[in-house]
Amino acid sequence: MALIVSIFFGFVPMFMFAAFVYWLDRYEKEPKVLLGATFFWGVVIAAGGAFIINTAFGMGIYIFTGSENAAEIGTTSIVAPIVEEFLKGLAVVIVFFMFRKEFDSVLDGIIYGGIAALGFAATENTLYIFRNGYQEGGWGGLFLLVFIRVIVVGWQHPFYTAFTGIGLAVSRTNRNPIVKFIAPIVGFGAAVTTHAFHNTFGGLIGGLGGLAAGTFVDWIGWTIMVGFIIWMISNERNIVKNHLYSEVASGLISQVQYQKALSPWTMSTAGLSGKATARFYQVCGELSHKKEQMSKHGEESGNAAIIESLRRELATLSPQVR
Repeated sequence: MALIVSIFFGFVPMFMFAAFVYWLDRYEKEPKVLLGATFFWGVVIAAGGAFIINTAFGMGIYIFTGSENAAEIGTTSIVAPIVEEFLKGLAVVIVFFMFRKEFDSVLDGIIYGGIAALGFAATENTLYIFRNGYQEGGWGGLFLLVFIRVIVVGWQHPFYTAFTGIGLAVSRTNRNPIVKFIAPIVGFGAAVTTHAFHNTFGGLIGGLGGLAAGTFVDWIGWTIMVGFIIWMISNERNIVKNHLYSEVASGLISQVQYQKALSPWTMSTAGLSGKATARFYQVCGELSHKKEQMSKHGEESGNAAIIESLRRELATLSPQVR
């Protein structure tokens, strides 16, 4: 029973967090299948691989030093941040290279990084809640770990891996070859650094004071990231605003439809008016971002043909949407 409860509290809150991350993508939703695969990667590949590698390195450090303390510190502060961010970030790298057409903006990088990390967190939280919570402290320990892992530090992994996504997205959207090369390295470095800082900082202070201090710093970082995400959403709105207006002038869409496409709430309510309306505003976002790609990268991977295809779809859907 305790294992089932641990799985429930390990996974369900992370599913809810993932739904919120998906909701944040206001103007050009990423494919649900691709996001689901990214989450699954975090659950199985990243979490499973990290457990094996972290354990192996921990044993190696202990054999080499003969010190359990050295093995714990080395694994927690050095090995785990590098291994876990590499494995979580690898999901974003795969999307970056294999599904390049879906990687349109910095916000996309945050979305994919966050979703992969939430999958990882679901598995890790289940392990901690059951092993460190229930097995060490019974039901009281289990629910204490639920509170800590879900409420206190629930956004830690998405926060770290978002930096990897940001680095890849900056590379994707920039023409400068130096920036294209360096940005992913800097992004991954920031992910590892923030992860290592979290794992080390609270431990240096120790006890409840360390947990409180670490939590305070974590929440400052998360608040800054939320502000950055809001800024990115505003930037995506400007992309839609700038690139969709010409479609009004051409008569493809109406002024009313254009104004609704600019609203950050439209994608949350469009589905209530039917599939055609939801798809119409999704295509508006896709067309705007594809035109942005065209302006920055030119005829890359058939941008012109994709743009014309999206325009034809809008022409079909527009009469069905008021």
